[in-house]
Amino acid sequence: MPCAPTPPFLLLYGSQRGQARAIAEELSAHAPQHGLLAQLSCLSEEEKYDLDKECGPVVFVVSTTGDGEPPDTALKFVKKIKNKSLTSDHYSHVRYAFLALGDTNYANFCNCGKTIDRRLQELGAKRFYATGHADDGTGLEEVVDPWIDGLWEALKKAFVGMSVPIREAAAPGDLAQDSSLSSLQAPAGQDAAAVSLQLLKLNDADSQKAEPEAVVAHSSDTHTNRAPLAASLVGSVPPLSESSLKIPALPPPYLEVCLGDVLADEECVGVVKEGFQEVPVSRAVRLTRDDAVKTAILLELGISGENMSYQPGDAFDVWCPNTASEVEHLLQRLALQDQRNRLVHLQLRKDTKKKGAKVPSHIPQKCTLLDLLTSCLELRSIPKKAFVRALADCTPDGGEKRRLQELCSQQGAADYNSFVRDRNVCLLDLLVAFPSCKPPLSLLIEQIPALQPRPYSAASCSRTPPGRVRFVFNVVEFPACAEHPERRGLCTGWLADRVAAVLQPYGTPQASEDTRDSSTLPKVHVSRRINNTFHLPTDAAVPIVMVGPGTGVAPFIGFLQQREREREENPEYTCGETWLFFGCRHKDRDFLFREELERFVETGTLNHLKVCFSRDDPEGGGPEPRPRYVQHLLHQYSKSVVNSLFVDQGYLYVCGDAKNMAKDVNDTLLEIIRNELQLDKLESLKVVAKLREEKRYLQDIWS
Repeated sequence: MPCAPTPPFLLLYGSQRGQARAIAEELSAHAPQHGLLAQLSCLSEEEKYDLDKECGPVVFVVSTTGDGEPPDTALKFVKKIKNKSLTSDHYSHVRYAFLALGDTNYANFCNCGKTIDRRLQELGAKRFYATGHADDGTGLEEVVDPWIDGLWEALKKAFVGMSVPIREAAAPGDLAQDSSLSSLQAPAGQDAAAVSLQLLKLNDADSQKAEPEAVVAHSSDTHTNRAPLAASLVGSVPPLSESSLKIPALPPPYLEVCLGDVLADEECVGVVKEGFQEVPVSRAVRLTRDDAVKTAILLELGISGENMSYQPGDAFDVWCPNTASEVEHLLQRLALQDQRNRLVHLQLRKDTKKKGAKVPSHIPQKCTLLDLLTSCLELRSIPKKAFVRALADCTPDGGEKRRLQELCSQQGAADYNSFVRDRNVCLLDLLVAFPSCKPPLSLLIEQIPALQPRPYSAASCSRTPPGRVRFVFNVVEFPACAEHPERRGLCTGWLADRVAAVLQPYGTPQASEDTRDSSTLPKVHVSRRINNTFHLPTDAAVPIVMVGPGTGVAPFIGFLQQREREREENPEYTCGETWLFFGCRHKDRDFLFREELERFVETGTLNHLKVCFSRDDPEGGGPEPRPRYVQHLLHQYSKSVVNSLFVDQGYLYVCGDAKNMAKDVNDTLLEIIRNELQLDKLESLKVVAKLREEKRYLQDIWS
């Protein structure tokens, strides 16, 4: 008997870097398995939905970006629902579920999701399912997977409660007829050179269709009869190795990839992200001694061109390519090394069941295969479970296939976190570990996110020196482990190589002039990233408290340069008290900007410079142990800090590591507020929240 048509539920997402969108698309693709249909829209696509008139259930998937801000695609929606003229019953007809994405390494965890959720409640909307708060700091899947599992039954009950009929879920025998669930074509790599453009087909064409694999039974087909003694990336131990697995459905393929004309070497100009300008590196100086734990490098860029003015506290995005050796290795692994200079042509598959499928906008029209892998895809990104699931179906070896299925399964979540996520494993690492895996190029383009520029805070003000910007970075080192070889951070390693020939040694005066011909200098592509909040107060008379260990001191150098210049230009200029809490490992090895900071103290631009050194003698020869970290310094000067913030209405700035330092500083701030103001825990939390709301507690942090 034919089933009654199922009205769709409204599925809305707000995404900054694609994760919320990917989850929403996954929900849309899986809904028919549960007898449901989704009307998928971005929150910014107001012409596609009308929440004011929505009569069915609504599901939101929304991320948070920056310092608790809405993603760009949700800005208009958030502004709309915050309209104070809306009545308390404006959304009384709405029944909704909400999945919020965030990262506990950053302040204001899931703040955008919480804001929308709270405002919907204030406007009369009712939840039909508990809100999920997924943490990218520990792995989104830990919350997302069980939240999705429970959503389907909750949606069905919501439809019943709203008197909307539900279509029965498709029977297993019918799944093959619903290609949105099951049409998955095995990688065949067929050659279609006979077509008019002499295109080389690389997508999955005219191959067998497979049914979705919901449960995978234990298989005895392994590399060896001897069980491994311990789990690793390539092997599991009981009980996982003996378990039946619940694995995600295959992501629906949607791209057809063809390689066309061959470009001559002189025609291959590379790909640079729109909005970036090529500028010379006028100076490069090593700021740490050779025996320092980390290598810090100061770069000075010439930015005298248009649209490059900036304020202290702003940052610049640096556009860097993927590592040439890794690109070459991947070309060889895909057996495409001879095709590197062919133009890549993308189009949507006519048979795709992916809802809202689009050709990726980060792939330009005139792009060679080498360009694609060098400048368009984030090859170092950690493969999501859906990608691992798809790779498993490209892996003919039984043991390798089983292990990839384990890593993407619910039962293998701990192994995925331990051997993939926590070890920063990328696609190339998986292809090395699972040599029989042969993914088509189309799958890589579908699943690997766009290559992102890396932001660096300006360590200068725009007038010191004019037409230049400085920034400082540590060369990130990833030591070799069982999962991957030794390697450096993508952008920091590339920058270090880029300036190696002109790098000046430790101890070179930072104010010295470089007289070399600019045409001989290395160049990088940069774009100004405007920071609308991490700036000096408009009222210079209020005090500022700056916390910036290591390279986190960078924006505060710009702050102090700005204050120094303003004092020089106006002898009557009045500034509030300035505090800087700085920390590093060793006073004599990695005390960044030491001479400049001490000069700021001498001139009165910086009133209080408080420093600590975590690896130097903690006793220091005195009766009291020296503070090791910046939070210890804050404790030591807690009365002054509290006075600056709450008596003189000052500003607190924190810059640096989000994972440890920023959390420790926040905890310390709560503690000293409790102690100095005699408040309980809840009251101190409210005080800190008010500081954030007033934009007087600002963070520029990274993980």
